[in-house]
Amino acid sequence: MTDTPLAPEGIRSASLDPREFIRANLRLSPVPSLPGIRLYTAHPGSGLWRLSRPDKENAAPYWAYQWPGGLALAHYILERKEAVAGRSVLDLGAGSGLVAIAASKAGAHKVTAAEIDPHAAAALRLNAEANGVAVEIATDDLTADPPPPMDVALVGDLFYERGLAERVTAFLDRCLGAGVTVLIGDPGRAHLPRARLRALAEYPVPDFGGGGSAGASRSTVFLFEPG
Repeated sequence: MTDTPLAPEGIRSASLDPREFIRANLRLSPVPSLPGIRLYTAHPGSGLWRLSRPDKENAAPYWAYQWPGGLALAHYILERKEAVAGRSVLDLGAGSGLVAIAASKAGAHKVTAAEIDPHAAAALRLNAEANGVAVEIATDDLTADPPPPMDVALVGDLFYERGLAERVTAFLDRCLGAGVTVLIGDPGRAHLPRARLRALAEYPVPDFGGGGSAGASRSTVFLFEPG
């Protein structure tokens, strides 16, 4: 990855309009092997450090790259539209909105994308507009609360850090208790709750930050089951 997440002293991301910055500096590009979906994506000259958030932890612009778990989940949804068609869907930790956009294109009745990073939420809105889909955006952290009304929860690549994985798993348990179907896309991160998963499909997808040019890794779509 060529963009550094650290901003030089004296430069503050608050002075920038994220929507205008993303439009001007990121490329609206097709997602490899997902015809019909385009996303604003980072490239070597995008200057993403200017949107860094030095006041926050874990503020790197992960949303500007396509993660393998989300790519696999988007593939699965578009191949098996019946998984979401006519249903109310939540994309948890939506990033730039790839999975939410795929769900909308697959015929979901309602799609909510949960994303707490305001820069990611700005990119998500732009990406939804560029793809001509309707996506509601929730910017609160949903993992500490009861799940909102929905039929399906979609989780792409959220098990890379222990604390986050524990919060997400607890939230997904509450989803199961409310009768929600939970689908997870993941390449096998360290804190994936493997004992609770049933593999549904596997896809060769570019690894994080590859922009479609990196060697393919394997990413799996799982059904999350009761413990």
